[in-house]
Amino acid sequence: MREVHTSGSSGEPIRLGQFLKLADAVELGSDVKLLLGTGTVLVNGVVETRRGRQLLPGDVVSVRGEQLLVH
Repeated sequence: MREVHTSGSSGEPIRLGQFLKLADAVELGSDVKLLLGTGTVLVNGVVETRRGRQLLPGDVVSVRGEQLLVH
């Protein structure tokens, strides 16, 4: 599992779309919608299709077989 440090202060939420770009899971922000449309992005084990989903430290995002820990 790879930890991805967000630039926000401790406990501050980050949107899933922003997180995926920060984690280099997508190259462009416009790629987020396409990726989420495939139904392969999981947040805490549940399929997520909303790029605006708020993530908090401790959440786990799974994409393309990689687990990313929001930190």
